[in-house]
This record gives sequence, C-alpha cells and structure tokens, in this order.
Amino acid sequence: MPALWNEADWDEHERVEIIHDRNSGLTAIIALHSTHLGPGAGGTRFWHYAEPDMAVRDALRLSRGMSFKNAMAGLPMGGGKAVVVLDKDGTKTTEMLHAFGDAVEAMGGQYVTAEDVGASVADMVAVATRTSHVCGLPADEGDAGGDPGPFTAYGIYLGITAAVAHKLGKDSVDGVRIAVQGCGSVGGGVARLLAKDGAKLILADINADAAQALAAETGGEVASVDEIMAVECDVLSPNALGAVLNDETIPALNCAIVAGGANNQLARPHHGQQLHDRGILYAPDYVINAGGIINVGWEYLYAQKGEDCDVSAVNARIAEIPGRLQSIWQKSEAEGRPSNEVADAMARELIGRG
Repeated sequence: MPALWNEADWDEHERVEIIHDRNSGLTAIIALHSTHLGPGAGGTRFWHYAEPDMAVRDALRLSRGMSFKNAMAGLPMGGGKAVVVLDKDGTKTTEMLHAFGDAVEAMGGQYVTAEDVGASVADMVAVATRTSHVCGLPADEGDAGGDPGPFTAYGIYLGITAAVAHKLGKDSVDGVRIAVQGCGSVGGGVARLLAKDGAKLILADINADAAQALAAETGGEVASVDEIMAVECDVLSPNALGAVLNDETIPALNCAIVAGGANNQLARPHHGQQLHDRGILYAPDYVINAGGIINVGWEYLYAQKGEDCDVSAVNARIAEIPGRLQSIWQKSEAEGRPSNEVADAMARELIGRG
C-alpha cells in the first residue's frame, strides 16, 4: 500500500486512524478530513474490500465528501468517515461493533459516526454502548434521528424535481422517464416518491428480485444492472455505489440529467467536465444526498445540548437542497464550468481551503 500522502485522494486530511483489534477481529479506518466547521461527521461503511488500499481510498474519498456535504448543507460540522473491513462472508459481530465504538471514543469527539452502507440502526445502538459520539439512533415519533435513508431519499427526490424544472422546464415529474440504479433504502425511497408524482420508472438492482418487487409496487419497468447506465431516459439516478460515471459509461449515457444519491459518482473530477461537455445536467452528489446527514447531524447537535430536534425542522432544512442546486447550476452556466467544479469551489471556501 502506498504512503497515504501519495494517494490521489489524500487532500491534506487532518487525521487518519487505522485500527486493528485482535480480540474482536475488527479492522477499520477512520479518516478525518476537516474539523474547520466542527467535529467531523460521517457514517461508517461496513464492506468487504479485495485489497487494503481500496479501503483506504474509500475512506479518504468519503471523508472529503462529507466535509463538502456538511459545509454545503449548512451544518456546523466537519467531515469524517469510517470503513470497517469485513471478510468475504460479511461477518459482523457485537464484539467488533463494541471495539469500533471504543475507537470512535478514542478520537475524543473529533469524529461522529452514523449509518452508511452495510450498517443498521441496531449497529449504531451497539456502537453507542461504548461512545456518545454516534447518531442515527432510534427516535421517538416526530423527533430527528433513526434511519437516515428516508431523509436522504426525500432530499434526492426534491433535487430531481428541481433538475427537471431547470433542464426540462417542467414543473412536475409526471410522465418523466427516470432510471433508478439501486433499489435499497435510498433508491427505493426515491422511486416511491417519484412514482406518487407520476414518473415513469426504470429500475435496476444487483438484487433482481428487489428491482422486480419495486417495479410491481410502483408500476415501473425493470432493466438489468448492465443496461441501466445506458437506458433511454430523461433522468438517470444512481443510488448504489460510487464511481459509476467514468470513461466507459459517460459516452453511453442516454439522458439529460444525472441526479442521484450514490456517493462519489464521478470516478475522477474530470468526469464532471465530460458530462458538462455533453450538455448533461449533473447534481453534485454531496449536495443532493445531504438529507440523511442533515437529519442525524442535527439529532447529534441537539443531543449534545440535552434536547430533541423536531423532524419538521429537519425537513425544512432538507427543503433548502433545491435552492443550493439551483445556485450551483446557475453559476455553472454563467461561468461555463462543470457543476462539480463549482460546488467543490464553494465547499472549499466554506471549510477554509478556498
């Protein structure tokens, strides 16, 4: 594995911890990108990586993305992320969760964790037995917290409607063809909200049965995971893993808009220029998918004061996502720059790295 500072995604991270707990078998990485605005907040991804350097790169990219996401969402929090490296069988034990909680606690409040891919609310409850620096915990009805997935989905839904208005000049997604890649908690939530508004859905998931079930529920069509990136549609909404926009997929896109919740959709920053050159409107992922961190971030910040945060206040903050996207797109068009570059510049200014 190359030195961390030689990684393309190093970006002057403040702190990177590599943890191995022999007793539980835990191997994890906690990457802290910036604490300029507050404690670095970002979920924990539980995943099997074929090579160790893949886990490091994921942690670095995701933590930088959280710095940008939290800043653009108006949260007084910095950016951090953790990955827990699982074996091929995806083994995850209570002992591992407790050891991870100890590792978070050892960060002294600089890092605040929550759910991400492969993590559940129950996992965060186990982590919370060893540290208070965790959010996404069970919440009473009407309070912020719990599963961030539905809040993420709501923000993406609002962002897609804004993109359709901006690019297609339509005040509704009724009749708009939207290809949704990923039918899990976030993608499924997005699809259901769009279906209520009359969107025509094309759905794909690595779990073909999940895609078929969601299609039956929403009246959508099913495409294979190999077909979805090139299917003819108005909007492509990637809601699975990252790096799906790359040298191979971008030339094959058959859409006017890319707007989805997957983190790090652009394999590399220059792929934003390729989308821009093709006239495809791109919603920077860390802006459109901020609903989840807005929910759990404010849950944590209020909890630190011994207070509950009302879910209506969270939804009001999520409702600001379309306006942020509009300001990015307008600046992109005025300056002739891709939207990802515009968003990155805005975020860097906010975290003191402009």
